[in-house]
Amino acid sequence: MTDLAPSRLAMVPFVSVADMMRIVNAAGVAQTIAAIADRIEADFVRWEDFDKVARLPSHSEEGVIELMPTSDGEFYGFKYVNGHPANMARGFQTVTAFGVLARVDTGYPVMLCEMTVLTALRTAAMSVVAARHLAPKNARVMAMIGNGAQCEFQALGFHHCLGVEEVRLYDVDAAATAKAARNLAGTGLRVVSCDSAEDAIAGAQIITTCTADKKQATILTDNMVGAGVHLNAIGGDCPGKTELHRDILLRADIFVEYPPQTRVEGEIQQLDADHPVTELWRVIDGQVAGRTGADQITLFDSVGFATEDFSALRHIHDEMRRTGHFVDLDMLADPDDPRDLFGMVQRARDA
Repeated sequence: MTDLAPSRLAMVPFVSVADMMRIVNAAGVAQTIAAIADRIEADFVRWEDFDKVARLPSHSEEGVIELMPTSDGEFYGFKYVNGHPANMARGFQTVTAFGVLARVDTGYPVMLCEMTVLTALRTAAMSVVAARHLAPKNARVMAMIGNGAQCEFQALGFHHCLGVEEVRLYDVDAAATAKAARNLAGTGLRVVSCDSAEDAIAGAQIITTCTADKKQATILTDNMVGAGVHLNAIGGDCPGKTELHRDILLRADIFVEYPPQTRVEGEIQQLDADHPVTELWRVIDGQVAGRTGADQITLFDSVGFATEDFSALRHIHDEMRRTGHFVDLDMLADPDDPRDLFGMVQRARDA
């Protein structure tokens, strides 16, 4: 009788949502954000090792579906991710994602991974990396405008990694703010629920905007932003979707991940195509300065870039192997004779 059991080479480790939560909870959410932040920062230092391309979007009236690929020559990774702002009203997540990590030398995948949870962790980690270099060193108060699925990850990351002591919450949906306040209770953060964006940014040295509407919005107006703050704009991530008034951008020193992508998707889509911006990897690598003065307004125009997901996938790949939190999937056809794929199909029919 023909043995149809899959071979070792047919199996690909799969990190499910349940396994991801086991990995994250074993280390701690804040600790996982910190570890991914360190990995992202190390990979930004070797920025020129990576293949880089703006993500590949498929836009519709309802939202966007994107592929985000990159490689460092040893590993290749990509993420599939959607963004559908109306999903919440239908009982769906606004953002879902999964990813693949593969070896370049064989092309074989070494991990298939959920990335809905991992993207939330990675986004917070990237914000932490930027703020390390751009935020005022004594920043202890952060305003969080938009209290959806990303809110708590940002708050915990900034508390654990940067010493933020108070987070001031505001969302147009008071239920979202109440949810975030409940989830952050007992974390060591002082949580202040606010009735307006103006109230939330009072006294904040770091202002994070994280809203989901797929439209050009004005979450912050120019008169709301004083000197010396760091702005972390993470909600705008596709054409026509922004959060900040244009005049704020004209007063700020702007830092971005990958200009060809950010000029299309980020806050700077509101500006001329040649408006000066600084690539964040150059700051991290010590080539250019980040924050240079107490009155400087710094803006991290974050849209998310493939190398950050690559860093997160590499971290989880290591943790997956260390903890054993994965299952093997029979994903790759592996005939006894690599040339006889058809024969393998026939033998399965006849078994």
